[in-house]
Amino acid sequence: MDKERNVWLMTQQRMENAMDTLGLKPGIKKYLREPRKTIEVSVRVQMDDGEIDVFKGYRVQHNSDRGPAKGGLRFSPTVTLDDVKALAMLMSLKTAVVDIPFGGAKGGITVNPKELSVRELEALSRQYILELSPNIGIDTDIPAPDVGTNPQIMAWMTDAYSIQKGHFVPGIVTGKPLEVGGSQVRDEATSVGVVSTIISALKHMDMDDIEPRVAVQGFGNAGFHCARILHDMGFRIVAVSDTGGAIYNPEGINPKKARAHKLKSRSVCEFPKCRPIDPRELLEVDCDILIPAALENQIDEDNAPDIKARIIAEAANAPVTPEADKILDQRNIMVIPDLLCNAGGVTVSYFEWLQNRQSYYWSYREVSSKLKKIMERAFSEVYVMSQKRKVNMRNAASILAVKRVADAVSLKTTRSRCYL
Repeated sequence: MDKERNVWLMTQQRMENAMDTLGLKPGIKKYLREPRKTIEVSVRVQMDDGEIDVFKGYRVQHNSDRGPAKGGLRFSPTVTLDDVKALAMLMSLKTAVVDIPFGGAKGGITVNPKELSVRELEALSRQYILELSPNIGIDTDIPAPDVGTNPQIMAWMTDAYSIQKGHFVPGIVTGKPLEVGGSQVRDEATSVGVVSTIISALKHMDMDDIEPRVAVQGFGNAGFHCARILHDMGFRIVAVSDTGGAIYNPEGINPKKARAHKLKSRSVCEFPKCRPIDPRELLEVDCDILIPAALENQIDEDNAPDIKARIIAEAANAPVTPEADKILDQRNIMVIPDLLCNAGGVTVSYFEWLQNRQSYYWSYREVSSKLKKIMERAFSEVYVMSQKRKVNMRNAASILAVKRVADAVSLKTTRSRCYL
């Protein structure tokens, strides 16, 4: 079974388990199992050699009963419809868990953006958003960047959509550069959210009086900022990894200096005073907090018994397999699930959308403060649900999210309760 299909099945199972726990009526369950709308487009681009090429694009709107659909756009050669459907469903749950008034969507194009020139990438981005334009809008569906896309691409898309409408529409996408209506904190939003949930977890586990040791798998945008913020707070970063390898130093690693080394040599490997280790070994190093910030399915039934961390904070999507979840649960290791842990990005996207609609922009401090409050509140609500239902944090987050979506569906379609 390939990874993408596995993520789709994992997402469906997560939804099914939560719906069964809540005892939802069959009609509501049937409604939530599938996307509300699936859009496939053929994006035509004239390449630099003058030839026409056509790229397959998707946009899936899973649910919009709590507000406009919200979710990123992924440019990757591995993009499939099942992939996009799974991520759209996850976005419905993620926005519900932090209780912001959005539904869930996801989009993508099956393309390797690294193989395109800047002009070709711009043409692809502009044409794609125009193909989607009948189905998106500031009150219906607001895209954002994801894997393979960035603020520049969002700026091109904003411009293309605005030209079509005849006026500037900054709220059509989020994740834009500050110069065209972006929000402060957007670059490190996911990491600020991850750190906020970690601090909340430490308090609940009576670990807030120690000097926590942290291992970070993945040293991209999210992983680096998590390490940087925690290091500045006095946490000890003992291991980090990237696509080139992993390093370990029990005395601590300065993430800013490690990042500078990576920019020069393209990897954290051979960073001074650190021992190189196998990337899989990083997951099992002696630490208090483990932050998987790379790919899915990194912690499985094989290495879960050897995890030494007391807290796993899922900065990545689906880094822990269902089989590993059971083992970690038995070992009383707290997993802060992706639905909650990495929801900082979509929360700041919500802030950006609000600021665009008001044409009034907040300071870095204001955005950061609002984000931390939402993440702390969301953690508390999930934790209370986990205690009430006597389930782990992942199941609690799913139950809380599905309940909020199901309540919205039920109240808009019938006066009767959506539960048995």
